[in-house]
Amino acid sequence: MADATSRTPVTGADVEHSVRLAVTALRAGLGADWSMRAGSLEWDCWETVEHLSDDLFAYAVQLGPQQPPLDGEVPYLWEAKRPGGPRNAVHADRAAGPAGLLQTLEASGALLTAMVRTSSPEVRAHHGFGVSDPEGFAAMGIVETLLHTHDVAQGLGVGWTPPGGLCDRVLARLFRDVPAEPDRWRVLLWATGRADLPELPHQDTWRWYGEPLTEAARS
Repeated sequence: MADATSRTPVTGADVEHSVRLAVTALRAGLGADWSMRAGSLEWDCWETVEHLSDDLFAYAVQLGPQQPPLDGEVPYLWEAKRPGGPRNAVHADRAAGPAGLLQTLEASGALLTAMVRTSSPEVRAHHGFGVSDPEGFAAMGIVETLLHTHDVAQGLGVGWTPPGGLCDRVLARLFRDVPAEPDRWRVLLWATGRADLPELPHQDTWRWYGEPLTEAARS
């Protein structure tokens, strides 16, 4: 596991950059069928982008209260539109079409970017994998963005390869014991069960570690 002295921190600018790259890539598929299944997920492309927008929103609001919750989520109502669909607080207006859907993604990304930039590094808030800090929420939002854009790009038939440096920074922040393969995007796909690497087991189950690294090192 990386420590604070051997890595480049993840920033709000990285969140902003990842979302802009994702929106640009997905705009190439505006004329495609967004009801197609998104990669290996059980959701379609529309639902997956809606879920991603909701993820970024949810991470932003966790950092928002003067006393962020340490034992649960800020109590917005999360609900699915259909059995088996994603449970979201954010639902895009279908009448706005895919272009409107991507606006919700941009807006949610901007919210998380702003909260990461303006929150004290000492802020702590709940996540399902443990209490995290603003950098952790930034890294989690980027991983969600990179991976779900990958899923949707597969469904829409558009290209998507994010920058290796961005992948490397979130791997160093959130994942433990990942291989030193030079293709950091492939490593991130492997770490999240979406790809295989030679001579390594497939990741059937996986998680990230969002707790602040200095605190993790003391535990």
